[in-house]
Amino acid sequence: MRDRLFPLLILLMTSSAALAEIPNCLSDGVRILAPDGSERTRYLVSIADDPAERERGLMFVEHMPADEGMLFLFEESSEVGFWMRNTLISLDLVFIEETGRVVGVHADAVPHDETPIWSGSPVTGVLEINAGEAVRHGIAPGDSVSAPRLTTPCSWREPTEGNDGGSNSTGL
Repeated sequence: MRDRLFPLLILLMTSSAALAEIPNCLSDGVRILAPDGSERTRYLVSIADDPAERERGLMFVEHMPADEGMLFLFEESSEVGFWMRNTLISLDLVFIEETGRVVGVHADAVPHDETPIWSGSPVTGVLEINAGEAVRHGIAPGDSVSAPRLTTPCSWREPTEGNDGGSNSTGL
């Protein structure tokens, strides 16, 4: 009996760590895929996964490179609302359900606007990117987001010598 329980105990103890840290995956990257599996784009992201980080978000940020963003992660799937208080740049918000599927996109959120922007359905993640990025890359409901910190596995690897991991010069 003990021989059977020990592997199960090891699996339970390591499963949460395995979800947080997937070997050979970028810890700060997301990839957005169209429903047919083709890649729309990739972003380097800062992670906001605790209440203080989520509250601050991108407040007071004056400039963000086009290939960067912030990924907000929530412990529980629920409807969430965002506002643009003290946010200096216009943003697109991509709402992501726990399976990694994009369920909504709010384009061109207005800086300093305190009107809540609601997800419209339960989500576990929200990706904030520069305004216009969603339209430029065709990001839409039905797409999927792949990232090590979501329940969906990342689907790209750290670049190795002779393999830049794709066409993105950052090596995503």
